[in-house]
Amino acid sequence: MSTLRRMSPRRSYDQYCSAARALDAVGDRWTLLIVRELLAGPRRYTDLHADLPGVSTDVLASRLKDMEREGLTTRRRLPPPGAAYVYELTARGRGLLPVLEALGAWGAGELGERRPTDAVRAHWFALPLLRALREAGVGEGLVEVRLEEGDFHLYADARAEGEDGPVYGEGPAPGEPDARLVLDAVTCAALGRGETGLREAVRDGRVQVTGDGTVAKALREG
Repeated sequence: MSTLRRMSPRRSYDQYCSAARALDAVGDRWTLLIVRELLAGPRRYTDLHADLPGVSTDVLASRLKDMEREGLTTRRRLPPPGAAYVYELTARGRGLLPVLEALGAWGAGELGERRPTDAVRAHWFALPLLRALREAGVGEGLVEVRLEEGDFHLYADARAEGEDGPVYGEGPAPGEPDARLVLDAVTCAALGRGETGLREAVRDGRVQVTGDGTVAKALREG
């Protein structure tokens, strides 16, 4: 019998309700934030721990085991020379993208000013920007984003319907992007809260756009 099958069953709300069943699978603390990180593609345990400040190693290991049992993630070994284990989302796990986007939109008003104790990673702004690009109607494309906190890239619209592949990634784009955006975290937060649209922010000079792709051209056209 596999280790996953020998594990004791998780607590359940024991309610015949789809919301309760969903929370049985993803309602534990840290689970949805692990999904957020894995939307960037396969990640090693050490990478996940580094980008989830505040989580203990024991809790992270426990959540990853629970997520594998629920069919949200898989664990596999990379071929040599890497030979490390990585975690990645299954199709079921990737189906949580719209849930995270909706949750982020709902919670955007809670951001306010950044507190001294708040950790931040540049790629945490990827999902709000993905939604802003979709609302701007700029079409599909690879977009590179530059913040003071770091660079990341995302796939505008193309990954929104559960297609395979990462939704975003850390660092510069893995190829010539359709657009490069330069902005600050304050503007990112305003976009997430819906206080401004991406096209408006470009017109106002709060977002600088370069590139010759269709996404860049659409944003510059306003």
